[in-house]
Amino acid sequence: MLSGLVDPVGRRISYLRVSVTDRCDMRCTYCMSERMTFLPRADVLDFEELLRLCQVFVKQGVRKLRITGGEPLVRRDIGPFFETLGQWLHHPEQAGTLDELTLTTNGSRLALYAETLFRAGVRRVNVSLDTLDEERFAHITRRGKLTATLDGIRAAREAGLAVRVNAVAMAGVNDDEFDAMLAWCGKIGADLCLIETMPMGDTGEDRTARYLPLSDVRADLAQRWTLEPLMDRSAGPARYMRVAETGQRIGFITPMSHNFCSTCNRVRLSCTGQLYTCLGHEDGVDLRAILRSGGDDAALLAGIQSAIDRKPLRHDFMLGTHSGEVSGPVRHMSVTGG
Repeated sequence: MLSGLVDPVGRRISYLRVSVTDRCDMRCTYCMSERMTFLPRADVLDFEELLRLCQVFVKQGVRKLRITGGEPLVRRDIGPFFETLGQWLHHPEQAGTLDELTLTTNGSRLALYAETLFRAGVRRVNVSLDTLDEERFAHITRRGKLTATLDGIRAAREAGLAVRVNAVAMAGVNDDEFDAMLAWCGKIGADLCLIETMPMGDTGEDRTARYLPLSDVRADLAQRWTLEPLMDRSAGPARYMRVAETGQRIGFITPMSHNFCSTCNRVRLSCTGQLYTCLGHEDGVDLRAILRSGGDDAALLAGIQSAIDRKPLRHDFMLGTHSGEVSGPVRHMSVTGG
């Protein structure tokens, strides 16, 4: 009999993505609307509540935590939060232990926190960077500064952190930059991961027109780069290939053209305590209500298991490039946690 958190089709849940805030210092066109209404602070879990929930998951077999947002590094006192989580790494004598602690960031404040993260036990980070062109960066993020993100990546590498650059592939926006980004990542010793755009929330942009199947991108890159298949798989949705010319990896996340649901081992905890078992479904369980009504760990575990018992077989994202039909959750990615 399988122990721990197991969904109805036998997928063991070992990976939790935790959003610590819905706030961000950018407004990326595929993630947020330009004029966002953020949550009242009272609705957002405090660090004590977040730590308690994380501990319940870790005791049930979760081995990887990824901290997300919004932009996680804009939240005050995020450093001590990472330091506490880092104490759970590689302690087999405890009831639960973590194998990995990571985060996803836009990099704007990474230069301030890179050394703190490394000391806490973080060994790699994902940095969202869709272009190396300053004007394009300003357009895509609506308010970000490219130099701040590049400084953050540089500081992360100097602190000893491995970096994966995440780029959302958008037709007519950055589809002429993938060669340059691949070469640049090779130069700085970073992996590159391309991601298909997903229909989550109203951002004020027509993502149907921007959709770019990554199978086409990969075939195009293979005409100029030697892409070698890799057998190893990460705990996430990316499928990797080795770039012979640089020695680094390129990953492809394809929720639209080729879903990766059969091996999904992850769930997401929003900053409001909503547990989502699938990025593409609205169904969730309100763990904040259990916490704030005085529920003990057994009650929290019952709520968690009830959500996992309803984890769907696959997501229902749809982005019709011809019909204009869009299907996906109405909540923004920043609310769910990236």
